[in-house]
Amino acid sequence: MFLAACKTRRIVNLAKIVSHPKESTIMRFTPFAAAILLASALAAQSKSGPCDRACLEAFVDRYLDAVLAHDPLKAPIAKNARFTENGQKLELGDGLWNTMDGKGAYRLFVTDTDAGEVAFLGSISEGKAPAMIALRLKIANRQIAEIETFIQRSPSSAQGFERIGYKWTDPVPSGERMSRADLIKIANMYFTGMQQNDGKGFYPFADDCNRIENGSFSTNQPTPPGQKRPDPKTATGYSGQWGCKEQFDSGLLHFVTRIRDRRFVAVDPERGLVFSFIFFDHSGGDTRNFETPDGRKVTAGPAQLWTWQLAELFQIQRGQIHQIEAIMERAPYGMPSGWSDWESGLSDRGRDATK
Repeated sequence: MFLAACKTRRIVNLAKIVSHPKESTIMRFTPFAAAILLASALAAQSKSGPCDRACLEAFVDRYLDAVLAHDPLKAPIAKNARFTENGQKLELGDGLWNTMDGKGAYRLFVTDTDAGEVAFLGSISEGKAPAMIALRLKIANRQIAEIETFIQRSPSSAQGFERIGYKWTDPVPSGERMSRADLIKIANMYFTGMQQNDGKGFYPFADDCNRIENGSFSTNQPTPPGQKRPDPKTATGYSGQWGCKEQFDSGLLHFVTRIRDRRFVAVDPERGLVFSFIFFDHSGGDTRNFETPDGRKVTAGPAQLWTWQLAELFQIQRGQIHQIEAIMERAPYGMPSGWSDWESGLSDRGRDATK
């Protein structure tokens, strides 16, 4: 409060100097010089103010440019900033800092001005090979306070995202925007519906819903020539030729044992976007044996213990999921994120991780 008051008084005094130069020894300055001083004072006052959309998104490029230069000093990173890569706590300058050699063409932001966080899904180059990065930055006092990165090292995935090119930058009409809590609620319904999927839940998918995983469509794929589209009433595994709701209604995703550590890390109500980091566990064993909604006995899913580490984001309008994008890599079974305590890391409860 004291500093703010001092800044305010300084600005007022500078304004007086511009209007009444005889009242100060600074009267020797020209009105132009006094105006520069006034602008500088205003800039200093606003430097610690809220970081808007453009400000937050600019931090992503400042960070990536520093990684590309292999020099943490080139980004405004706070002294005690926390940094993880693929769930591992690392020192700044380690990991991707040593290997990134280019920024790709795919760029998608989920900008959370309320929380002062920005999430990013984009293509990069590492060792001259295309890869994908999911990045979360927390900005405090115009410095990067938290850095969470997830690198998915697959050239085909990065090339797929660049080819498909969804951007999702159009704003939702103001009268149709959903609250932060409701956007998270709808996105979390996706995970709840997939976990131990029984085909009987409420699945909030729009008719045009598509899902892209690792750069490829995993829904609404065309039926290959000479083949017949699988029938959900007879199939023994879910098909990428089905739509989002059709896959969930089939009950054939039951083998996803647990979707845990559901951290919603950035929410953008203006664009209807939600960004999450999560883990999918497949316990194998008898969990692979289940019944479909119509009573058919099916065996499906990985025979080994399996965990997927994911970054997944949703485009939601009018209470329905229209688009889903995800990158995923296999991780050690039960692996933690590096950002949750043990209980939260094993929980299947969705939570706003910015609070």
